[in-house]
Amino acid sequence: MNVFRGEILHFIEDPAKVGIEQCYQYFADGLLIVENGLVKNVGQASELLANLPVNQPVTHHQHSLIMPGFIDTHVHYPQTEMIASYGEQLLQWLENYTYPTEQQFADQNYAQEIAEFFLEQLLAAGTTTALVFGTVHKQSVDAFFTVAQQKKLRMICGKVLMDQNAPEFLQDSAQSGYDDSKALIEKWHNQDRLQYAITPRFAPTCSQQQLAKAGQLLAEYPDVYMHTHLCENKNEIAWVQELFPQSKNYLDVYDQAKLLGKRSVFAHGVHLHEEECQRLAETDSAIAFCPASNLFLGSGLFDLKQAEQHKIKVGLGTDIGAGTTFSILRNMNEAYKIQQLRGEKLDPFKAFYLATLGGATALDLHHKIGSFTQGKEADFIVLDYQATPLMKKRIAHCKSLTEKLFVLAMLGDEQHVAHTYVLGEKV
Repeated sequence: MNVFRGEILHFIEDPAKVGIEQCYQYFADGLLIVENGLVKNVGQASELLANLPVNQPVTHHQHSLIMPGFIDTHVHYPQTEMIASYGEQLLQWLENYTYPTEQQFADQNYAQEIAEFFLEQLLAAGTTTALVFGTVHKQSVDAFFTVAQQKKLRMICGKVLMDQNAPEFLQDSAQSGYDDSKALIEKWHNQDRLQYAITPRFAPTCSQQQLAKAGQLLAEYPDVYMHTHLCENKNEIAWVQELFPQSKNYLDVYDQAKLLGKRSVFAHGVHLHEEECQRLAETDSAIAFCPASNLFLGSGLFDLKQAEQHKIKVGLGTDIGAGTTFSILRNMNEAYKIQQLRGEKLDPFKAFYLATLGGATALDLHHKIGSFTQGKEADFIVLDYQATPLMKKRIAHCKSLTEKLFVLAMLGDEQHVAHTYVLGEKV
C-alpha cells in the first residue's frame, strides 16, 4: 500500500452536464490511498489517517496539486523528431516533412529508440495515457508497444492504413493493411495495459476498398479503437469532396465504411457541419481537440460550444509533431485562447476535466482511468505550485481554486510536473 498526502483534485462528471460545483471533488488536505496499483480510497486526510496501519509511510507533497495523469487523445509518435517544422499548412506539411520522416520507421530498432524518447517526453509532461499513431510499417507498432509494455503504461496505438495519394514508400494495400492490422491486434490488443486502434490516416490517403477493410476489422474486433483525422483543414475538406463525390460530407466517408462508434476518435473536427455533429453524437464517437496543432498549421478555431450542445465526447490532444508541445497544460493555454477568439470562455474546471476524465471518457476508459474513484488504475501527477519564481509569486495571490487552476493552465508546462506516477509507482 502507498499513501500520498496533499492538495487533491479529481473530476466526477463533465461540468457542461452538471455545472461547475457538482463536477469535481477537492481536498485542500487530502489523502490518496493506493493498493496494488489501484485507488483504494481518497478523501480528507483528517478522516482517513486514523484508519491507516500503524507505521504506514505517507508521502507528503507540499505546495502541490495531486490529480489524475493527463490523457492525450491524439498524437503521432513518429513525428517527434520533426516537431517545429516551418511554414506550411496541412497538406504541404505532410508532403515536405511528415512522409520523409515516417519512412525511417521501417527500421524497428530506430522506431524503438524514438518510442522510448517519445514516452519519456509524455511522462515528463504528466501524460500517462495516449492514443497514438504509428506509421504504415507494422514494426513501428511492435516497437511502440514493446516500450510501453516495459513501462507498464496504458497506451493505445495502431498501424497507419494508407494506399493512395501518398509516396509509394509509405503505401500499403487494402489487403496488406488488413492483414498487418489483424496480426497486430492478435498480438497486442488487451495485453497488459495495451490496446489497439485501427488507423486509416485520413480519407484522402485511403481507397474505398481500404476503408471498407478497416470497417471489416472493426466488425471482427468490436472492442478495438478506430483513430483517424476529420475536417482539419478547408483544402483537405475540398479534396475529400472531390475524391468521394458520393458522400454527403467528410464524416460520411467514414460512416459509409462503418467506422463510427463509441471507440472511434476523430482528430480535430475544426470545420464540422451540424449534420456531422449530430451523427458523431448519435454514434457516441469522440473528437480530439488539438489546440496547439490547429494554431500552428493555421487550420482554424475549434468550436467547443458546438460539440457541447450536441453532447459529443471531447478530449485534448497534442498532435505532435504539428503540435508544438507535449504539455497538456500548454495545450489548455492554447485552447483558452482559441475559445477567446471565438467569443467564448473556457472555464479552468472544464479545461482540467478535458485533460483527465474527459479524455478518459472520449477513449471509453472512464471506468479504468481519469479520476480517483475506488478501483481505478492509480496513474497520477503532482503539479508544483512553486516550480518557477513566476508561478510561486502568482499562486501566492490566488484567492480560489478556480484562480489557481487558471494560473496553472496559463503559466504551466513540463517544469510544473514535479512527479508522474504509474500504477502508484513514481516513474
